[in-house]
Order: sequence, then C-alpha cells, then structure tokens
Amino acid sequence: METVRLTDLTIGYLAHKKRRVVAEGINASLENACLTCLIGPNGVGKSTLLRTLSAFQKPLDGQVLIHGQDLALLQEKQLAKLIGVVLTARPDVQNMTVEDMVGLGRSPYTGFWGGLSDEDHAIVNQAIAMVGIDSLKGRMIQNLSDGERQKVMIAKALAQQTPVIFLDEPTAFLDYPSKVEMMQMLHQLSRTADKTIFLSTHDLELALQIADTVWLMTGPQQLNIGTPRQLADSGAFSAFIEKRGIVFDRERLSVRVEPVR
Repeated sequence: METVRLTDLTIGYLAHKKRRVVAEGINASLENACLTCLIGPNGVGKSTLLRTLSAFQKPLDGQVLIHGQDLALLQEKQLAKLIGVVLTARPDVQNMTVEDMVGLGRSPYTGFWGGLSDEDHAIVNQAIAMVGIDSLKGRMIQNLSDGERQKVMIAKALAQQTPVIFLDEPTAFLDYPSKVEMMQMLHQLSRTADKTIFLSTHDLELALQIADTVWLMTGPQQLNIGTPRQLADSGAFSAFIEKRGIVFDRERLSVRVEPVR
C-alpha cells in the first residue's frame, strides 16, 4: 500500500531570492512494509531530497504527501506523528539513559516535559525490545558504541509510532558486520512493525542485497527506481558504477574491483 507520494517535486534552495534547483520533476512513491534505499554519487542531492521528505525544508515546487496529507500544510506536532527521522550525527547528550532517550519518542503525545503513562512505558519497552537493546536500558548514551547509539535512535523513532521512518546513512560509522546487522534489522522492522523505511546509504552492495526497492539518483532529472534486479537488468547500475577497474556483476548483484594496468 502506498504511504508516501511525491508529485512533480522540485527540490533545492532559495539563495538571495534566487532558486537553486537540485532536482526536479520527481514523481515517485514509497510503500509500507518496504525498505527503500537511496543511493547516488556525492553532491547529487540525496541529502536535499531526504531533508525535503522529512519536512526539514520546503520543496521549491510540487508536493510530498503522507497518507494523502500535504506535509507543507501540517503543523510540527502533526508531522511528528507521521515521520520519524534518524540522522547520521551522534546525539549530543550527557547523563541520559537509553530508556530516557527512547522515551523522548513519546514527545508528540505527551509534550517534551510530559510524564510517561503506563501505556507510554509499555511502548518504549516494546521499541527497545524490537531493536534488541534490552540490556542497555540503564546505560548512559555517552558510553555507548556507535552501533548501540544508532539502535537507540531507531528505537526512539519506533516509540514515536509513525508510519514512516527516514534515516540518513545509518551505517556510516559502523564496521562491516555491524553494517550488515543494521541493514538486516531495518529490513525486518519494515515487516514486523509495518513501517515505510527509507534511507540514504553509500553501502551499495548491502543495498543491492537487502533493499526491496532502490532509488538511484544520478542527476537533476535522473532518478531510476526499481528492485535491485530491475535496475541491474536495465543497465542503470552498470552506468553508475562501472569506471576504470570497477565492474558490476549483473547476475550476482555485486561489484568487482580489478587491477588497473
């Protein structure tokens, strides 16, 4: 079922009363119970697209709809009940426990300083269990590893109980086994929690192996959308990946590096 709809979307910035267009004419959708990965070269506009979808900046033209509601017309509290966002930056907090941090995900329902009800506590505990960090509940955020912190922030987004979760490079600071674990967990959560999960990533091969859908963004009017197999068969991945010494294996959905002679 469609959760997010982009209609004739133009993204970019207003600088000195002039429009700086990053990408335009985007028509696409995101489905529930689906993990979608956004990939593309540096500087192409992935962060701008993610910020626009997250309502951190307004589109220059077009609409972003979630469950048919135009994000541009919604108040902050309404947005907080539709969209959970997990950013790359480490949370800059001290002397806050994991349980308290995840509890902040209930803010749209209680207010920032509102106390948690028994129901809120149950939702927080369920979110913590879903990402497998029960043993960390009493730990201080500043004492966690990068992977543990990232799981805490995902649990916070789950506690927010939004239909959509956007993540900005959630595997950026992780070692390879932790990257795999993170992507597998997000794929599973899209099913078990019935979430629309959309993330940007530079971990191309993991995206090819785990994502349900890939958005390959390579230029202002170049957004290829499909399953990893569809984009491999169309040649879109080869055109994006293959450079001197780099070969894309269409059959295995993998990248091979060859000696440069």
